[in-house]
Amino acid sequence: MNETLRIRNAEPYEASYLSELAIRSKSYWGYSAKFMAACRNELVVSIEKIENEYFHYMAAERQGEVVGFYALEHLSESDFELEALFVEPRYIGTGIGKALISHAKSNAASLGGDTLIIQGDPNAEKFYLAAGGRLTGKRESASILSRFLPTFSISLANEDVA
Repeated sequence: MNETLRIRNAEPYEASYLSELAIRSKSYWGYSAKFMAACRNELVVSIEKIENEYFHYMAAERQGEVVGFYALEHLSESDFELEALFVEPRYIGTGIGKALISHAKSNAASLGGDTLIIQGDPNAEKFYLAAGGRLTGKRESASILSRFLPTFSISLANEDVA
């Protein structure tokens, strides 16, 4: 894909679209309808979160189309959590996810972060390891009891600040 990818602040009016994008992206992994229904509330992006000063929602746009997004949550003075990172299914594997995680790392570093914490889908484990993540353990899913998701930590010490 040669078209320019622009990463910009998400707008509150995009909350519904980003929610549906997250659901489409999660569905890419072949989860059942029952599983997706259980995850739905966790995937919803609200206007309030986009407007909340402790969250940073960023949308990736190509030729006017939102093709992915990520969200950072400011946990402490030096810690951020990757609250979300989703790519439109037809663009998975084209470098958009890599551009988003790279931007998220630079963004968190520019906001004073030393560490980026991630709870990822098991299908994305290789992606987060390739992005510099160190596997730190597992955390129980907020949507599905007794389902544990891998957690990662990325040091932001060497990140170029945007």
